[in-house]
Amino acid sequence: MPFPPVDEQMDVLRRGVDEILPEEDLVEKLEESRTTDTPLTVKLGCDPSRPDLHLGHTVVLRKLRQFQDLGHRAILIVGDFTGMIGDPSGRSKTRPALTLEETRRHGQTYYDQATRILDPDKTEILYNSEWLDEMSFSDVIELASTYTVARMLEREDFKNRYDAGQPISIHEFLYPLAQGQDSVHIEADVELGGTDQRFNLLLGRHLQEKTAGQDPQVCMMLPLLEGTDGSKKMSKSLDNAIGITEAPEDMYGKTMSIADDLIYRYAELVSDIPTDDLPKVKQFAEENPRDAKAQLAENIVTQYHGEDAAQKAREHFEQTVVQGDVPDDLPEYRPEAGAGEEVGLLNLMSGAGLTESNSEARRLIEQGAVSIDGDTVEDTGLYVDVSAAAPFVLQVGKRRYARVVWNGAE
Repeated sequence: MPFPPVDEQMDVLRRGVDEILPEEDLVEKLEESRTTDTPLTVKLGCDPSRPDLHLGHTVVLRKLRQFQDLGHRAILIVGDFTGMIGDPSGRSKTRPALTLEETRRHGQTYYDQATRILDPDKTEILYNSEWLDEMSFSDVIELASTYTVARMLEREDFKNRYDAGQPISIHEFLYPLAQGQDSVHIEADVELGGTDQRFNLLLGRHLQEKTAGQDPQVCMMLPLLEGTDGSKKMSKSLDNAIGITEAPEDMYGKTMSIADDLIYRYAELVSDIPTDDLPKVKQFAEENPRDAKAQLAENIVTQYHGEDAAQKAREHFEQTVVQGDVPDDLPEYRPEAGAGEEVGLLNLMSGAGLTESNSEARRLIEQGAVSIDGDTVEDTGLYVDVSAAAPFVLQVGKRRYARVVWNGAE
């Protein structure tokens, strides 16, 4: 398949990008690619410490998919070796290292989820332990000699920690060098990353040119998507994330909860809305944010669950949140308990699949987000005699419900 004209490719690739360094190099690479009918090698490094993907991760994955659709070669590099160092980007302290087994397991989970966005038939996955683990100590010394401590301390997170007297382990300096060595190994033409990866990506460019005599890669930086709280970077640890494997109703409802001033940003970065239609989205969001948000939420859910699920999620939201009704088709949960036996509310919530952990359940109760038959529960240590109380409706937040039925009931 012939490559599209370079100006058409650039129109696609510029969408939602924060910075391309240097942009003129990308244009030249695309022109040469088209002339020689040779795809560019586009690299994305994957952090295996965070295997559960959310919409924030999809910003850069969608850009990689655009390169695929334009005919270029997409390589996911799972940092199973660098994961044992721990990426210090944006960190105020040393990140705990993972074992090689953990990084491999997380890497497979990452790939399984990432290929919901990428074309799995056109996506190569590599593990950087395949080449980094083969380096000798003298190889590492030679690699480390290519960069100075002063240059390392130009990196903002290192500089802030150094100025604050916080410890920086020597091995953390090896992380950006190892990531750059990945680019050298695959001879990357382009590397993608968030804006917090700027230093690492530029170091890869430096290593390609200085140590391997390669044509240095173009660094393409994508924005960090704000979470549902409207300010902080999307993160599951901050409870402001929209996971790509979440239920359609949760994904829809969480999208409806984003700040109005983020509608256009989400539309640009994580939706399938055509680029030419984005100005209309911006105007619609200013005039009618609720309906604009509903269209955005339906678009996002459709990408991961299909049109039917997206439509049902919209109907569920209208019924449960807008109208305040309890849905008719509640999932049923039958806890294993005998007559007169009490079950902890935290266990009921996790057993019914309404929370992922007891700590999450406890936090939601403390926030007043849990109710039984419409009555808000405030006691995190509450125990319920399900044989006497069931059936009852257990609600968590605005969108999660379960009908609790005693296991001994007919």
